[in-house]
Amino acid sequence: MEISTKELRIKPGRIIEKVSNGQEVVVTFRGKALARIVPMPNLGKNIEENEKEELFGLWKNHKNIGDVDNYVRKIRKGREF
Repeated sequence: MEISTKELRIKPGRIIEKVSNGQEVVVTFRGKALARIVPMPNLGKNIEENEKEELFGLWKNHKNIGDVDNYVRKIRKGREF
């Protein structure tokens, strides 16, 4: 299924429903393919198993960072003059 970026903004629920039913959706911008929304292959697993495969929390076990919130806050702060 192909949809435009406008359709994605207007009807996100319909698109998520299609993806959750196993359909792949290609998002187009000005007629050119921009992105693909695909169903997760492991929807039948429990939450703990899904969390292991998530990109969110990617930095939480990084050895050089320590507290992720403070690290990000420091990066966003910018340079002091």
